[in-house]
Amino acid sequence: MCGFVGFTNAIDNSNRVLGEMMDKIVHRGPDSEGRYIDEQIAMGFRRLSIIDITDSGDQPIFNEDKSMVLMFNGEIYNYRSIREELIGKGHKFTTNTDSEVLLHGYEEYGEKLLDKLRGMFAFIIWNKNTGELFGARDFFGIKPFYYADMGGTFMFGSEIKSFLPHPAFVKELNTAALENYLTFQYSPTNETFFKNVYKLLPAHYFRYKDGKLDIKRYWDICFNENNEPDMDKWVELISETFKDSVEAHKIADVEVGSFLSSGVDSSYVASVANVDKTFTVGFGEDERYNEIGWAKEFSKFIGKENISKVITPEEYWNSISKIQYHMDEPLADPSCIALYFVCNKASEYVKVVLSGEGADEIFGGYNVYKEPLGAKGYKALPKFIRKGIGAAASHLPAKRGVNFLVRNGKELEERFIGNAYMFTPRDRKNLLKIKTDAPDPTVITAPFYEKVKGKDQITKMQYLDLHLWMTGDILLKADKMSMANSLELRVPFLDKEVMALAQQIPWKYRVSTENTKLAMRKAALRAAPEKTANKKKLGFPVPIRVWLREDKYYGIVKDMFRSDAAEKFFNTDLLIKLLDDHKAEKSDNSRKIWTVFIFLKWYGVYFEGQEI
Repeated sequence: MCGFVGFTNAIDNSNRVLGEMMDKIVHRGPDSEGRYIDEQIAMGFRRLSIIDITDSGDQPIFNEDKSMVLMFNGEIYNYRSIREELIGKGHKFTTNTDSEVLLHGYEEYGEKLLDKLRGMFAFIIWNKNTGELFGARDFFGIKPFYYADMGGTFMFGSEIKSFLPHPAFVKELNTAALENYLTFQYSPTNETFFKNVYKLLPAHYFRYKDGKLDIKRYWDICFNENNEPDMDKWVELISETFKDSVEAHKIADVEVGSFLSSGVDSSYVASVANVDKTFTVGFGEDERYNEIGWAKEFSKFIGKENISKVITPEEYWNSISKIQYHMDEPLADPSCIALYFVCNKASEYVKVVLSGEGADEIFGGYNVYKEPLGAKGYKALPKFIRKGIGAAASHLPAKRGVNFLVRNGKELEERFIGNAYMFTPRDRKNLLKIKTDAPDPTVITAPFYEKVKGKDQITKMQYLDLHLWMTGDILLKADKMSMANSLELRVPFLDKEVMALAQQIPWKYRVSTENTKLAMRKAALRAAPEKTANKKKLGFPVPIRVWLREDKYYGIVKDMFRSDAAEKFFNTDLLIKLLDDHKAEKSDNSRKIWTVFIFLKWYGVYFEGQEI
């Protein structure tokens, strides 16, 4: 695992500037560095040695006549078979790395190489003869890729912060991203919180030449139910396919560990992978926030050592600024900080860990996916009646019964934007002092719903989450928190072959009114005890709701809500009311409070120079 950064239109002091940019991502690759500079481009690389850990694996990597230059972040799990194929076609390899396969593969197949790959990746190839840059990002967006075109300079890299030292970079807040974030809890489009800085979206590649950028999609998820296999057959197919994926994801020349909670996803990974160690974190002794006991019991069951850490409230709160620095963009998911600590603990023992991200989106694991199957009596009412009731209920204080009426008065495409829905468009407009050109959330989700038009509601929800929630929240924090600790995190559920199987499973084998991930849970039963395989989803629980009612942390947030930055962007009287109502237990506003608080912490780090 590594990181890269670069820019075109090389400046007079390009070597010094490139060095400063590389220093910003040294955490992604502390083992070694590499550079390539010519009259037109400067490219820098930081390496974390995983495969071919000798110096021969260092980047940049060149083709035979040195006309092409590669920098790559990720792992290609089927590189050996592609390598043999390329050798058969006459290509000469100088290393044993998966990186070099990308370079020769691109020479041989062009962008069609991407169809052959199995892995996680973001890479860039510079063709000196044609003056063209080619860049690509993996199928699911496991690895990040950012770019910006400023002052005649095209910048690209693994993290936005690496652009900051470049003299052409203009640091400006993208206020539209802020308004979108208030609803989604992350930035849901290709735009970032830095104006004119963009994300290359998952399963896309680009070509850049003579100042022109051409971006294309090369792969997409295609749900197409196959009703022939029964449940038992699907369970068998999942077991076989997932075992194969785990074996592929274990390829490394260093020790591999695994994260472990009390849930089925990480337990399934840990049991199948046969790793040496598992890693777990929790808070206090309350089982709602501490899964260490579960994890230790399960680790004993599979005969592995579990290494754990209890995170204190002080550690958690004191780390927030540092973590927002590493995130590049604000993310209001409280679990990202817990993820930082489990990555930090694992990095003391291993360089690579396996984790369970992606299982919920692929196999239908979120409890909200059960919603289309419930309340059939109420849904039998005519649509216009439910819509009227929902419209009236929307003016009442939010609580469980009211929320039910509001949601069931809307079509799925109106009400579901993913696993998080913080502030409604009306509420965020009231909260913000500033005016932005942010679109309505449904404008952002509409293109994805159009792709699965005619599918069942569960499939529509999964498709949306696979493209927005998973990329914008789940995988963003997985990459940034692991790399902040120089740790490679691999996700065997997010495998092209696993997805090819999962997208054929009928919804009735994914979700019922009683449970989620039905077929996958049965597959997990073959490797994990029943109480783990059938355990209800807990997530990565963090006691934010409890802390915000304690005087100490209430005070910290209140001070932030009265700060100059808060006054600049928000109607602070509304912020204080959210906080006071939460402390008085009039309502649970914890996630909304946290969304604004995290933005202000991030803004303080990147725009006010606050220490991390």
